[in-house]
Amino acid sequence: MDKMESKRSSYPKSIGYIIANEGAERFSFYGMRSILATFLVFHFFNPTLNPALQITAEAKANETTHFFVSLAYALPFIGGLVADWFFGKYKVIIYVSIVYCIGHLCLALFDHDLEKFKYGLILIAIGAGGIKSCVSANLGDQFTASNKHLMSKVYGWFYFSINAGSVLSTILIPLIYDRYGAKWAFGIPGILMALATVIFFLGRKTYINVPPSGVNKNNFVFISVYALINWRSKKKKQSLLDVAKDKFDHQKVEDVKTVYNVLAVFAFIPIFWALWDQNLSEWVLQATKMDRHILGINLLPEQIQTVNPFFLLVFIPIFNYWLYPFLDKRGLKTTPLRRIGAGLILTAVSFIIIALIQTSIDGGASPSIGWQVLAYAILAAAEVLVSITGLEYAYTQASKSMKSTMIAIWLLTTALGNLFTALVNRSISNGGFFAQFKGADYYWFFIGLLGFFIVIYLFVSPRIKERQETGDLTPIQP
Repeated sequence: MDKMESKRSSYPKSIGYIIANEGAERFSFYGMRSILATFLVFHFFNPTLNPALQITAEAKANETTHFFVSLAYALPFIGGLVADWFFGKYKVIIYVSIVYCIGHLCLALFDHDLEKFKYGLILIAIGAGGIKSCVSANLGDQFTASNKHLMSKVYGWFYFSINAGSVLSTILIPLIYDRYGAKWAFGIPGILMALATVIFFLGRKTYINVPPSGVNKNNFVFISVYALINWRSKKKKQSLLDVAKDKFDHQKVEDVKTVYNVLAVFAFIPIFWALWDQNLSEWVLQATKMDRHILGINLLPEQIQTVNPFFLLVFIPIFNYWLYPFLDKRGLKTTPLRRIGAGLILTAVSFIIIALIQTSIDGGASPSIGWQVLAYAILAAAEVLVSITGLEYAYTQASKSMKSTMIAIWLLTTALGNLFTALVNRSISNGGFFAQFKGADYYWFFIGLLGFFIVIYLFVSPRIKERQETGDLTPIQP
């Protein structure tokens, strides 16, 4: 009996390898990204620190950064399909990890060659995107009926490793960049990624590997495309997707409908990411112009972003165990749609603070970095309300067979938001339409755009019908 209980309570042997791999990989990704925007400005786009070139230089840096993030969040959709249909998660993780390492090597070697440096960013995006769609799902694959009760604890350590890697890298890599230069600052994240790859490889004999299933024709893409091509076959009182029932499984077609119901909410999420991801690029560049003395310490501009995961870890339990129950008991039911709406409003508030800071900078002042920390705190609260709630909403509203699809589409909202911000910055750097939005006007433009979406959301969200069926929430990698 004791033997059986011990077996039942044991953790999979592979868990240590997966969690260690994740922490090292996240260190490499966030460490590289923490200095990316400032490096691009001061090494490539305005190395002479010419004030007349600074606006264009920052726009070019932001454009490159957001295109990189957009690609990294668009590729998980492809990576997940390749893993599920053809190679399995283990092979995809190993293959793209090698690509990932080569990308980091390019950053370290070509810190004075912009074209080759950008090739490195593309390779890293391929690596990060491919891993993002597989690692957390691979972690879940390691559990069986005998130890699945331990899954939530393991995912807790999994997310701890993500945040530990993120926090450590955003503190250390800017210091290394400041004291030892770009080669070491980009090289060390590369070493960590190589270490992550080796750790994952060493655990190869301990993994439970779910074999690829082959091409599944009853999926979201095939059904949607078929319905669009054959739209003329639609009968009265039929939905467009019902046309696909002539060729595909009827239940799968109904499942695809649940995805489109969720898209009515997801349509408002890209604008959130278009603003949110600026805290790791535009806000960092703004911090270079601020007074960064706090408690006798002169912080580097790239280190300020460290407060984001700190506030996030503080707010998650406060919101879940105090704020939501407190409001619910007083009749203010915190439905997912209301949380998302509140999060969008808080995002606008955080950017109003940033716009006011920029107004002060434009006037020649050097405001305290404490104001930006306040903006980070409000933005972290918005992230809890929008990002975490949005993922939960997607899972509870989508049918069981479409939950993996919802992960991919959720990540695509980040890609779309960053793509828009990248295009705005490209326009600015090329002297296009958005070049008129200089200094604080840049932030006020995004605030106005978000305000427009908030007004539409407040009108549309009460009319969105929610399904009562719920499903198990499988965490995904941030």
